[in-house]
Amino acid sequence: MTVETSATLTLRVGDFEGPLDLLLHLCRTNEIDLAALPVRTITDQYVAHLEAMDFRDLETAGAYLVMAATLIYLKSKLLVPPEEGDTDEGLDEEGLALKQELEDRLREYARVKALGTWLAAREAEQALLWGRPTSELPSGGEIPLEDLSVHLLERAMRRLIDEQTRERPREVEPNPPSVTERMTEILTLLRDTWSLLFSSLVGAERPRSEVVVSLLALLELVRLGRVRAQQTELFGDIVIEPRDHRVGGPDMAPHTPPSLGSGPGDPGRSSVLRRAGGPDMAPHTPAGRTETQ
Repeated sequence: MTVETSATLTLRVGDFEGPLDLLLHLCRTNEIDLAALPVRTITDQYVAHLEAMDFRDLETAGAYLVMAATLIYLKSKLLVPPEEGDTDEGLDEEGLALKQELEDRLREYARVKALGTWLAAREAEQALLWGRPTSELPSGGEIPLEDLSVHLLERAMRRLIDEQTRERPREVEPNPPSVTERMTEILTLLRDTWSLLFSSLVGAERPRSEVVVSLLALLELVRLGRVRAQQTELFGDIVIEPRDHRVGGPDMAPHTPPSLGSGPGDPGRSSVLRRAGGPDMAPHTPAGRTETQ
């Protein structure tokens, strides 16, 4: 048996932390309800444990012996024939009060021990965490008060109050262009070029709303058959090409290409060159030239 001591109290004798811990252990071993403590059974087992212990501290031994004396006293009360009117196994009022006090102390000790177990578990969890150390705040410098007056303080307070009551200007965000306006812009750009990248159309600094409007305008132009859009790889840039180099104006009216007139050519086709390999490729003409009659 080992005895762990501190400067103020004895922590442990063997496997038990004080007489209440031993008594609680006996109750749990015998599956005894703390509200109905059987003194006769517990007393014999308690005394047997005391005989097996090796006490090295008189104060600790005294605490265990006080508990043993209390249990023996209660047991002696039970062995004496009960008088008329006695209840609860023949205990008188003094015995009943002593037993009730012992039961209350035992229940309170069980509750405190359960909380101690919970706190130990929490301590083990916190030991695995590393918090950021607190930073030292710079010490405030001394402000000379010789040149200050009540009038300066009043003026500063009025200025603070005015700033709090002043209405702050509301930030107004510009409205994004409409889908029709962006469609017109795309068609205007395609008048001077054969192809257009979607990334150059939206730019890197445009807000998200304008990017969405540009994408909707492109999809609408594809649906109307005014432009072609192709993407060669996943998340790659979108290449926009006109289906007819003579794109229409803002009214988005269907374009009717002019006739080429008489001749052996193809009279219903546009004079604008198609890109080589396109799905509706016209008869090949050298680049930079148009068919004329």
